[in-house]
Parts: sequence; C-alpha cells; structure tokens
Amino acid sequence: MNKYFYDFHIHSCLSPCGDNDMTPNNIAGMAVLAGLNIAALTDHNSAKNCPAFFKAAKRNGIIPVAGMELTTAEDIHLVCLFEFLEAALEFDCFVSKHRILVPNRVDIFGEQLILDENDEVIGVDESFLPNATDIMIDDAPRFVREHSGICYPAHIDREANGVISTLGIFPDDPLFKCAEFHDAEKKEEYLEKYPEVRKRKILISSDAHYLWDIRDKSAFFEIKDEPYSSALVRQELFKQLSE
Repeated sequence: MNKYFYDFHIHSCLSPCGDNDMTPNNIAGMAVLAGLNIAALTDHNSAKNCPAFFKAAKRNGIIPVAGMELTTAEDIHLVCLFEFLEAALEFDCFVSKHRILVPNRVDIFGEQLILDENDEVIGVDESFLPNATDIMIDDAPRFVREHSGICYPAHIDREANGVISTLGIFPDDPLFKCAEFHDAEKKEEYLEKYPEVRKRKILISSDAHYLWDIRDKSAFFEIKDEPYSSALVRQELFKQLSE
C-alpha cells in the first residue's frame, strides 16, 4: 500500500473560466510541483482536452484520470470520472447531445481552447460550455455508470452550483458514493448539519482554474500498486471510489 496524493477537479483552458495558461502540459507540470500523484482533468461539459492531458501526464510521471464537470438541468455541478479515456470521450459525445447551445461570449467569459499534446490549439468550442444541460440530477448517475464512470456532487460547501445550496439537502441517492469539498475546513460543519453526507466518501479537490489554484499535496488514497502500473492504480482507485 502506498499513498497517492490527488486532485480530482482541475479545469483546462477549454473551460471558459479557466486561464489560457491551463494547458495540459502546464497542468501536469504544476501537479508535479505540488507533489500530486494522480490528477483528473474536469472541464465543463467536455472531455476534449483529456487525450492531450493523458500524454502530458505520462511525460511528467503523473497518473491521469479523464473526467468532466457536468452541469445538470438544475444547474448543479457533478464531477464525473472515468477509469478509461475512451469511456470519457464516449460520455463527451453523449453529453454533447444534451447541451443547450448558446454562443460563447469570448469577450466576457474567455476562450474555450482544444489543444493537442504539444499545447497547440487544434479547435475551439463555440458554444458556452458551463451552460446547464438537460440531464436531470436523478438521471446523471445512471448515465455516467452506463459509460463505466462514477459521479458525485462537486464543491458541496459552495453556494454557486452546489447541490446543497440548490436543493437544500444532499440527495439520498445510493449512486452518489462520494461528496466533494472545496474547503476542507468546512467538512465537520457539513457532516454535522447534513447526515446524508456522512454516508459518503469525502473528497477534497481544488476546482483549479489557474495554475496557482492547484494545491500542494494533502488529500490522498492508500492504494495497492504491485506489480506497479498506472492502469492498476486507476483500477484500484475506482474500486475505492465505488465502494
């Protein structure tokens, strides 16, 4: 068993609120400097920068996880993680059919850049990515599971797009095995106030939109990793996240 320090909520320059310096290679490099072992790329309603991030992470010795921050019809953010890159890209195609397309105002929200493994621009998403989809929160876990992934409410301790601030409760849905906090210091307060949260595995992630948002190593999983491979670590990680 070894400790694997993680951050499962990082945005790239594909997210309009993400800084243009949040390229796959810069994120992987900053993760190394922060002492992380595992990092997930979770852009708004898209996984299109995950292929480049996987290659950048490999070069930097980081174990990558493909993900997405899904915006539900209720305007609640869910972190969606996938053990396999291919499954994340299939889910990306699925979500694209459920997006409500509104032109992105680059002058207000910023660019939405799709990059290759060398951080070169290979495309732009012209529609505002964080916009709510038509996927209801009650349906999202099933859709994600059908694509061999897991999902859970993001930053439940925040007002904006948090499940508790939106619904007033944490959903009593057994398919949500985890709950994410942005601020670890708020954990005890929320565990006391919302009993349903106590039944979930608690994750702490940065929701980084700038390179300096990626925090130094703190939260970790203890994972069996022999004989070592990144695929084995991801497999064991997803077993723990699904328990």
